[in-house]
Amino acid sequence: MLRAGVRHLDAVILTHEHNDHMIGVDDVRPFNFKQKEEMPIYATERVQKDLRLRFEYVFSEKKYPGTPSLGLHTISKNESFEIKGVKFIPIEVMHGNLPILGFRIGNFTYITDARTIAPEEMAKIEGTNILILNALHYYEHYSHLNVPQALDIIERLKPEQAFLTHMSHQMGLAAEINKILPIDVKLAYDQQVIEIDE
Repeated sequence: MLRAGVRHLDAVILTHEHNDHMIGVDDVRPFNFKQKEEMPIYATERVQKDLRLRFEYVFSEKKYPGTPSLGLHTISKNESFEIKGVKFIPIEVMHGNLPILGFRIGNFTYITDARTIAPEEMAKIEGTNILILNALHYYEHYSHLNVPQALDIIERLKPEQAFLTHMSHQMGLAAEINKILPIDVKLAYDQQVIEIDE
């Protein structure tokens, strides 16, 4: 957030409860202080339960001064929701045996940690212009898509542009990998900005 120069945060949406996707929740404190309001957190009931366990001090009746101030909002794969007038469509994907959520916002779709996507959830992605999809590396993995599997999904959905995310260090150097990816597919990178139509 510091490096990207983010000065305001409207909300946080949690895809699932794994540490690499939620452990930064404590760092919303500066936004609490600056914006003088609690931070809306959107998550499924299961993820909220885990959040309350992992960050017990945040939800304690006797809060320590300076702890994050969070407002929980329940979401599910079956209902869209809005934040500041922007509509979000949840997309359930399977992260191994764990159901997690990706999201579509207008013609933009973000999916991380997927291994499989059911046909009815894939239908929610159809027609998207920009797709962000996870691809861990080139090898088979039990809970993540690899590059060939991600490219297969991209070929089926045919977005105008796709970016691969959630990559392992085994992926290789971006400058080399981007040369061999299809022209409409690139590796995503830190501080990347994508403008979308809502």
